[in-house]
Amino acid sequence: MREDGRVSPAPDAAQREAAHALEVRKRLREVEEAILSRAPEHDLQPSLDRIAAVMELVGDPQRTFPVVHVTGTNGKTSTARIIESVLREMGLKTGRFTSPHLHSMLERIAVGGRPVDAERFLAAYDDVIPFVEIVDARSAAEGGPRMTYFEVLVAVAYAAFADLPVDVAVVEVGMGGAWDATNVVDAPVSVITPIDVDHRHFLGDTPAEIAQEKSGIIKADGIAVSGVQDDRDAAEVLVDRAAEVGARIVFEGNDFGVTTREVAVGGQQLSLKGLAGEYPDLFLPLHGAHQAQNAAVAVAAVEAFVGGGEQALDVEVLRAGLAAVDSPGRLEIVRRSPTVLVDAAHNPAGARALRDAMSDAFTFVKLVGVVAVMADKDAAEMLEVLEPLLDEVVVTRNTSPRSMRPRELGELAAEIFGEHRVTVVDDLPDALDRAAGLADEGGVAGGVLATGSVVTAAEVRMLLGTTDV
Repeated sequence: MREDGRVSPAPDAAQREAAHALEVRKRLREVEEAILSRAPEHDLQPSLDRIAAVMELVGDPQRTFPVVHVTGTNGKTSTARIIESVLREMGLKTGRFTSPHLHSMLERIAVGGRPVDAERFLAAYDDVIPFVEIVDARSAAEGGPRMTYFEVLVAVAYAAFADLPVDVAVVEVGMGGAWDATNVVDAPVSVITPIDVDHRHFLGDTPAEIAQEKSGIIKADGIAVSGVQDDRDAAEVLVDRAAEVGARIVFEGNDFGVTTREVAVGGQQLSLKGLAGEYPDLFLPLHGAHQAQNAAVAVAAVEAFVGGGEQALDVEVLRAGLAAVDSPGRLEIVRRSPTVLVDAAHNPAGARALRDAMSDAFTFVKLVGVVAVMADKDAAEMLEVLEPLLDEVVVTRNTSPRSMRPRELGELAAEIFGEHRVTVVDDLPDALDRAAGLADEGGVAGGVLATGSVVTAAEVRMLLGTTDV
């Protein structure tokens, strides 16, 4: 018996538990490697045929729970997390599927607000993998590809949610909408965050073209909740899709929105107008006007889900749900002295939201950027957006093979910032150290902002000892 009065497990029981945990970790690594061996997320095979075939063979688990389906260009993950937090506070058993992950693919499949445990993940994988292999073989026989990394994770997520079962799943698309693997659901509520240009080679060159693809998640007789769409043509695409399928569509700014917003310690204080009620004095522990808008969209989505947009939410429950929100890697402080923030902005629209939020919520005497961007992104425009914010910039690369070479990124940065404000460092850990040293020249009011991609944000988090999600 231990000093605290509790009985210690027998040595053989402790050994069995340790051996079991080790076996689970080993199996998880093997499964992760098998999934990672498939075509990656940025190498898409646009079709719902493969994922639909697997779902049918498994018994269509995705039809056993209702879904709030979230698309858009930026803000999808934060909006999904806010929706899920409020629904969970209402007493519902929630599932959440988001992408990409920061540290572990288990993060993508959350249950009750926490990443799915390894054993449940493995059980769901074991349920679906025989049928994945059947579909792989069929596709190969027809000269087609194997199922992708993302398609397999979607199948695992839907199987896990059905097995629990969850009361509702909040599902973020991977890319696009109509042909995204998540779109084998008939969601009663669809959410479209602001649409901008990204992934041109897959989605199109204009917001309207991209909206055409993203509008594919709007389903018959459902409710579509849209953030502000600055591009009128994109908004009209969404309206036309809703009319075509007989869905109701509501827009931030017309039907709901942020009525007041003030910067507060650790976040912001909001008042929101929903579809069915007014909600004053809400604390949101996220920074930036864009996160306030994400919260407004999320609240309207919850109203749409629980009462068809006709029933106000309990304001105390809403307050608790919003106060519990976090969004790791989104303007997140991961160290003090000097302050180091990470943000997953990976396109110009995300960089603009980041710039505005930093100006809104933080004051630094000297702010140094650490920037590593994927080679297929518009790095020049991102740097132009961030230039007024940063006193100096350290450009580098993350560990992704898609990361732009530091020298190439440095040449772009020098044209925008001037050579005297740019430092090129080959490796991210060294770049972070260099940026911290430069920020220290600003004294206690110096800061570092690491951004450019989700991978960059994740690796800086890990380098500074933060892996919680």
